[in-house]
Amino acid sequence: MEYEIVMLEEKKVIGLERRTSNQDPRMQEVIGGLWQQLYGQGCYGQIQDKSNDRSIGLYSDYENQAAGAYSVTVGCEVKAVPALITEPFVLKIIPAGRYARFEIYGDEVEAVGQLWNEIWQLPLERTFTGDFEEYYPVEEGKEPKICVYVAVR
Repeated sequence: MEYEIVMLEEKKVIGLERRTSNQDPRMQEVIGGLWQQLYGQGCYGQIQDKSNDRSIGLYSDYENQAAGAYSVTVGCEVKAVPALITEPFVLKIIPAGRYARFEIYGDEVEAVGQLWNEIWQLPLERTFTGDFEEYYPVEEGKEPKICVYVAVR
């Protein structure tokens, strides 16, 4: 599996958040429900001052690295923090730092799930400060592009 190490600047994300864990039998339902809420209930259009036309799935606030609970936030990177953030939205900060960047193409659920299974097997020195998926707009006739960033030392 190929990846590159990149340095990223801090990112501000406005989105919807829930807690889950890799051991939670409802994990996929929780994460899928957030995406459904973001797009199916019009929340995406309510996020103002987007930095780009990509969406982000962020994993943060890890309790015990990959073994414990963590927060999942789905939303968008924004240019600036709004003066007021109202329910159901939250502000999350993706810290600046080193990330292993994986680029994949394919089904957003199946390809991303398979990639994470492979990432968990890699000997990466993860920091667990915030890992995220960046979903690019789908171009007609092409497979979806997704970049996954894993925070590393």
